[in-house]
Amino acid sequence: MGCGRRWSGVVSDVVTVLLGGDVMLGRGVDQILAHPGHPELRERYLRDATGYVRLAERVNGPIPRPVDWRWPWGEVLDVLDGVGTDVRVVNLETTITTGNEFADRKPVCYRMHPDNVAALTALRPDACALANNHILDFGYQGLTDTVAALAAAGIRGAGAGPDLPTARRPAVVIVGDRHRIIVGSVATTSSGVPESWAAQHNRPGVWLVRDPSQREAADDVAAQVLAGKGDTKGDGVTVVSVHWGSNWGYEVAPAEIAFAHRLIDAGVDIVHGHSSHHPRPIEIYRGKPVMYGCGDVIDDYEGIGGHEAFRAELRLLYLPATDPAGKLCSLKMIPLRVKQMRLHRASSADTEWLRRTIEHVSRRFGIRVTAGPDGLLEVSSPDTHSPVAVRG
Repeated sequence: MGCGRRWSGVVSDVVTVLLGGDVMLGRGVDQILAHPGHPELRERYLRDATGYVRLAERVNGPIPRPVDWRWPWGEVLDVLDGVGTDVRVVNLETTITTGNEFADRKPVCYRMHPDNVAALTALRPDACALANNHILDFGYQGLTDTVAALAAAGIRGAGAGPDLPTARRPAVVIVGDRHRIIVGSVATTSSGVPESWAAQHNRPGVWLVRDPSQREAADDVAAQVLAGKGDTKGDGVTVVSVHWGSNWGYEVAPAEIAFAHRLIDAGVDIVHGHSSHHPRPIEIYRGKPVMYGCGDVIDDYEGIGGHEAFRAELRLLYLPATDPAGKLCSLKMIPLRVKQMRLHRASSADTEWLRRTIEHVSRRFGIRVTAGPDGLLEVSSPDTHSPVAVRG
């Protein structure tokens, strides 16, 4: 593919980005950590966050309490160290706060005690997308507390903040003093973000795209993110992280496809979609990857019935590798399964289910998915069997 190789201990001409979907360390997960926050909930069926722990235990057995900071990530941390990543980005769908100001008329709210932030830093994320439908679950103070906790931990946030200019400012990560990875974060109302959460010039909130079907919306997002390249000209990998769509289902809305295509037409290198609780289709458009829904990474849904056909206990982490200018070299995925609120390597049978499912739901985009001897999945072209299929 014309990309340089990675050599141990040496900055190479390949930049590997870890992309994960929703990371929900609040509610039940927060309750098994060393410093559980107040368990109060205002949900219809459960009023105490420890109830989600009991549901998980009913399915897969007792969970020790407290667990250490690495517990939720389980086996994935060693896998990532073995694979080698330059930048790690996830969608943080949890407020980090002790605040008790529940969002008005919002049935499900997530918060993690600030003293448990080490459960997030255990992943060593470089940046977190914040434009989503849970970042203001505990009001403006909850958002302020979250941004402060991330800054104190050395994690860049994008997509939300004290005003619109801050929410629109991309996170910039420097790799090896040479390469830039620029991450912008936006949300759409289709993911459940209230219009009232939109940041304004004099009001905190998220970077909200009200109508992704409009060409101007994608052009505006792309221009803002591409501006993060500064004077690097061709060097710099740009990622737009988008919180959109429903929690369940594989269908991709025409407006989502058009928005992703327009971002790439404008110069964006990677579209990182999330909101669904399970992985959704993948597309390679004009040589650039679009993950329409990366699914959950960490949550407390274990033991909750319904939607079993989607097998939401199975997870994927995505590893697009590009050259420093954003040309895609390969797109691999790490198959995982959650048990006892902890990530494990997926079995060969579960890996095959994920491989077959992602290939099937992505068939409209001409995608094939193959399994490698290392247990990773890789996107490939049905015609050339090359690591990526160029479309557009």
